[in-house]
Amino acid sequence: MKKKCDVLIIGAGGAGLTAALNAKKNGADVIVLTKEYPTRSQTCMAQGGINAALGNISEDSVEEHINNTLKSAHGEADEKAVRFMCGEAINTVEWLDSIGVCFSRTKDAKIAQRTLGGASSPRACYAQDYTGLKILHTLYDKCLEEEIEIEADKYLLDLLKDKSGRVCAAEILDIRSGELIVYEANAVVLASGGYSRVYAKNSTNSTASTGDGIAVAKRAGAELVGMEFVQFHPTALKNSSILISESARGEGGYLLNTKMERFTNELAPRDEVSRAINAQILKGEDIFLDIRHLGEEFIERSLPQERKLAQLYENVDLVHELIPIKPVAHYTMGGIVVDHTSQTTLEGLFACGECANHRVHGANRLGGNSLLEIVVFGKEAGVHAAKFAKNVSSTTPVIRENSVVKKIESYSNQLDFYAKRQLIGDIFYENVGIVRKREELLFARQEIIDIKENIHHFGVSDKSKIYNTNRVEFIEFLNILDVCESIVEGALKREKSCGSHYMIEVA
Repeated sequence: MKKKCDVLIIGAGGAGLTAALNAKKNGADVIVLTKEYPTRSQTCMAQGGINAALGNISEDSVEEHINNTLKSAHGEADEKAVRFMCGEAINTVEWLDSIGVCFSRTKDAKIAQRTLGGASSPRACYAQDYTGLKILHTLYDKCLEEEIEIEADKYLLDLLKDKSGRVCAAEILDIRSGELIVYEANAVVLASGGYSRVYAKNSTNSTASTGDGIAVAKRAGAELVGMEFVQFHPTALKNSSILISESARGEGGYLLNTKMERFTNELAPRDEVSRAINAQILKGEDIFLDIRHLGEEFIERSLPQERKLAQLYENVDLVHELIPIKPVAHYTMGGIVVDHTSQTTLEGLFACGECANHRVHGANRLGGNSLLEIVVFGKEAGVHAAKFAKNVSSTTPVIRENSVVKKIESYSNQLDFYAKRQLIGDIFYENVGIVRKREELLFARQEIIDIKENIHHFGVSDKSKIYNTNRVEFIEFLNILDVCESIVEGALKREKSCGSHYMIEVA
């Protein structure tokens, strides 16, 4: 089965939907594919806010935003790209406001802003603590208004090229029917999200954040960069890894150890705060977030979701009790190499959002810049993909005979890949986590090598076609292995500490 369009977008989070709107605006026929439903995309978990130097609360400037971003990036960002993103921030927030994002307001009806870690001013424009969710839903509504075709339960298996090597199609598994579909397009945009879920339960991300687009792009020959840079969020609930937004600290929350001592600057960059918490935990301390002093009225007005999450997942009412927390994998700075047009090293393939590396976050992302990046570069990817699609002729993809779906049918299914997937998550949390040692990185790499060498002993027990989630989850497992390999190889090559990649020597 085949379908055709001008621009094919893989992923329906904030980046993918922004790309779709802008590709459509530039005259392209667009199809958006997503393995989940758009409103469940990871964008909805970005709670704290979107950065823009509006100066609504106190004096601020675009230059200060640039400086804060570059400082947080530890020398690994591209200044030109950072200047572009920060320079577009005010227009981006004004556009979101114009299409209906319901930002919280000051008493004089300006967009409300709060301070997040690493920022010199209150810069994060927010909608209570549901900012990402409200942006995502608004973009989705706008796509429906524009009659953009969005197809859910479509899982990316492979990128296909024509005889010249240009990406011109994608092989997709229809999860509902089990059928394979080839979507042909003059341009393909990957907006498939990050890879924090390779850390399994030690991540704030949904189970869908398995780096599928990155793994598929890597196998197709696209270049990756910075895969070792994984940001650990300081405040996830201790037992469930559910995110408690940085907005809780931005509004004045304290970090306390068992002795009820504050031990770090709560609004330092995330890598620094996570290491400070980790050091306390290694000393045997339990760590808590305390926002009781903010008062119930303020919490219900500005942080209602945090209260609900703590009650639901930790049985703690943060109005009256301390919140037990720990750092877990949250955001991935590495990804697919792109140029200033968001095109990858493969002709015809574009990328945006967390799967791409526009080199604006470097070694440590500044809080509030993720939502900004997906809209700014989602727009760029959509615009340039549409222009590219107009200026090339349709070509015929070379179809590979041995699809991954057919290949895994021969696997023996003697070993349980679910158990191994969780084991990898635990090994990477301990050995490729907040603090790293060379011998532990080598151990993690060998574990991945051993699994890949014996992959034919794993497999799928469910042989049905319709809604076979067992098969999808096994293919995700294969992608996790490829992504993990890239993470640990990048970490081993970068011998010195840099931001979220923090190496210690063993005496």
